[in-house]
Amino acid sequence: YEKAIAFVSKLTLAEKVNLTTGVGWESEKCVGNTGSIPRLGFKSLCMQDSPLGVRFGDFVSAFSAGVSVAATWDRSLAYTRGNDMGSEHRDKGVDVMLGPVVGPLGREPEGGRNWEGFSPDPVLSGILVAETVKGIQDAGVIACTKHYILNEQEHFRQGGPNISDAVSANVDDITLHELYVWPFADAVRAGTGSVMCSYNQANNSYACQNSHTLNKILKAELGFQGFVMSDWSGQHSGVSSALAGLDMTMPGDVGFDSGTSFWGANLTIAVLNGTVPQYRVDDMAVRIVAAWYLVDREGHQVENAPNFSSWTTRTFGYRHYIAQEGYEQINYHVDVQDNHRDNIREVASKGTVLLKNKNGALPLSGNEQLVGVFGEDAADNQYGPNGCSDRGCDNGTMAMGWGSGTANFPYLVAPHTAIENEVRSHGKSVESILDRAAYSQIEVLAQRADEVNGACIVFGNADSGEGYIIVDGNQGDRNNLTLWQGAEEVIRNVSSLCKNTIVVLHTVGPVLIDEWYNHENITAILWAGVPGQESGNAIVDVLYGKVNPSGKLPFTLGKTRESYGTDVLYEYNNGGAAPQTQFEEGVFIDYRGFDRRNETPVYEFGYGLSYTTFSYSDISVSVNTSAPAYVPATGFTEAAPVYGTISNNSADYLYPADVRPIEYYIYPFLNSTNLRASSGDPNYGSNYSFPADSSSSAPQPRLPASGAPGGNPGLYDILYTVTATVTNTGSVEGEEVPQLYISLGGPNDPPVVLRQFDKFSIAPGASKTFTAQITRRDVSNWSNELDDWYISEYPKTVYVGSSSRKLPLKAALPANGATSPGTGNGGSGSGGSGGNGTYSIPPVSPHSSVPGTTVTVTSCSTSQSASKSSSHSSSHSSSYSHSYSHTASNGGHNSWTTYTQPTGYHSTW
Repeated sequence: YEKAIAFVSKLTLAEKVNLTTGVGWESEKCVGNTGSIPRLGFKSLCMQDSPLGVRFGDFVSAFSAGVSVAATWDRSLAYTRGNDMGSEHRDKGVDVMLGPVVGPLGREPEGGRNWEGFSPDPVLSGILVAETVKGIQDAGVIACTKHYILNEQEHFRQGGPNISDAVSANVDDITLHELYVWPFADAVRAGTGSVMCSYNQANNSYACQNSHTLNKILKAELGFQGFVMSDWSGQHSGVSSALAGLDMTMPGDVGFDSGTSFWGANLTIAVLNGTVPQYRVDDMAVRIVAAWYLVDREGHQVENAPNFSSWTTRTFGYRHYIAQEGYEQINYHVDVQDNHRDNIREVASKGTVLLKNKNGALPLSGNEQLVGVFGEDAADNQYGPNGCSDRGCDNGTMAMGWGSGTANFPYLVAPHTAIENEVRSHGKSVESILDRAAYSQIEVLAQRADEVNGACIVFGNADSGEGYIIVDGNQGDRNNLTLWQGAEEVIRNVSSLCKNTIVVLHTVGPVLIDEWYNHENITAILWAGVPGQESGNAIVDVLYGKVNPSGKLPFTLGKTRESYGTDVLYEYNNGGAAPQTQFEEGVFIDYRGFDRRNETPVYEFGYGLSYTTFSYSDISVSVNTSAPAYVPATGFTEAAPVYGTISNNSADYLYPADVRPIEYYIYPFLNSTNLRASSGDPNYGSNYSFPADSSSSAPQPRLPASGAPGGNPGLYDILYTVTATVTNTGSVEGEEVPQLYISLGGPNDPPVVLRQFDKFSIAPGASKTFTAQITRRDVSNWSNELDDWYISEYPKTVYVGSSSRKLPLKAALPANGATSPGTGNGGSGSGGSGGNGTYSIPPVSPHSSVPGTTVTVTSCSTSQSASKSSSHSSSHSSSYSHSYSHTASNGGHNSWTTYTQPTGYHSTW
């Protein structure tokens, strides 16, 4: 922070604004770009998708998706994958990688982008997102954890036909803290340099101008030290978003290629007319620059960065694509893949979950005289692996969902190809029938394989993605939980004839298999997730025993769609106003809801078989008697500082003589010394209501749950250590994932919640000790009354086992004098500590983000009006911009060198 403050103190107001504002969609080579600061030698910052590879890049890897990483339950694989992805972004010249994802968490199993994230369990997601953030940033690239917050469906996330406002996700604060914020806290504690706010509204206030979630929770309570970036066109106001805690707007224009911006020149004007205080813009700039220094972007620069273009694969083209200016070499075709295929194959194989294995049908021996391969999911896409824009189709095998969270495949190994190669290596016969409508051919091949005691392998999938692409009538979110490509019919037809039918599923999440999974001829079922480019090789590794399956389900497979208790809002429910989704289930999503309703799933969360077997014994709990008492944060922050002096003379912010404006480009400069005229906002000078003291720089009370990145440090004190013995009782070596769950004991708590896990390999007949440390946070609930975490008076029990419903070991957690942060009942109002009841959401001003006393201010760009004339950006040759900087690391993973309570939350909550 010292380096960042020193740098920002040198900047003019226009340069600070230029750090915060993107230059516009397609105005530079990355999906998001800031300007540059040539006076100090800082280049434009490049923001690039995606959470599984460098989107639009050539010679890059297509990694396994987050949901497959979650199925590995493997911290080290998550870190390595993050580090490999970070290095590819770095070597392409990217400064900020737009990932990882923990929003959506996965409230609705049909959610279109669930596969980009990890799991509907906040602890599994939190642990894996932290490892991913560390991996990315250790590679010298800023991680952008997204989408904050409550971004759980694609429908209406940006409004819709005849709907002007986005869907509002309405939730109580207990559920918010115990479920949806939890993994973001882990990302913040891991040092994520950036957080992306989402498109949707949270309790009827847009996520990118919601002071409660940004200023209060993220910055004040969780101590987030980096910068908040908007999702692309997720900003809906100028002043409101600035005061509510947004630090960077992407891609900078109000609408794609509009040439207008809520910020840019309008933010310069807002500071000059006093609507936005200087300290707020200084805070934005310091946060951005500090994240730059944190990961040592200075020391990780590459030649010609960025060395690719998002808008064309041609070697030469326009740097300013939308304006058709700056013709030059824009693609250098740098191969950044290295040996990353090894991690992709390992994640894909170790993330494969063996759901059923009747009579040891797997692994295959290689001696099967005939292997039949069925189903379109085993096939190649007839248009090529990248034949559909942003992977927006379901042709052939599904190794990636669709949308902005994708990357180009350098190659894609289809399952039928890999199986055919494997069978031929054993000198046996293999045939593939990949057309679902080849009924007679399917029947003949299934019968032939059965008659020679061969194997019939049937592939099926279910796809989803981002809502701007509709595939087979699915607008991002899935319309149902059935298999695609007619796979269920193929499964029924083959299994009716072949007594050794093996089913392999590539799906983005839960699917319904209850009607056929227990068929006597279906001997094995594998969930193979969203595997990436090594798909076929990875599944062969498992089918033929080269890899002993060790994956565990990161979600629940229920019997019916209704058994999940949550669903996507598909239809308008509020007239022409913002659609409303009520998160009335509280914390009871996925297995928590199944457990509460005592409903038996097909396969439970955490379930997965191996080619060996394991037993659990000898649980032991020890109390950490030296754990310090919990101390809620008290007192006040320092007053918000300003860094450097700025001129209040509007003439100093006119376009410089050496800057030739490029069409559509967003600039921080003014067209006129008349601020109203330069803004071009027809609402300029109107009175808008904001919460009292929303722009005050006065000291703020410290929140009890605050104190360091991730929240109050006392939450992470270790209160208990639990050990158990895991023994390999089978005949082959295998990896097991011991899982620790806790019952918090209250009437509104889930029966059990995951709190820790590990993964290790055990030789046949050998045993290993599972050791898990339980923190204060692990045994706490959120209290609305205390505005803090507390440990309830209810007895706590710890469970250890192989899944959420196979928990053979249990022990009481003894009372610990140092445990309690405070006392309370979880807050007043319906919903209780579990947040499961109904609740009412108070009306919220569309501009204030929080209810409360209002004051009249002079505003600019509070509405969606913004002038094109005032938002042109810098010239190609002297492009002004935003920049970054970096703080030294304390060794190991990059970390914020010194913690200082951030100033950005000074806006009233």
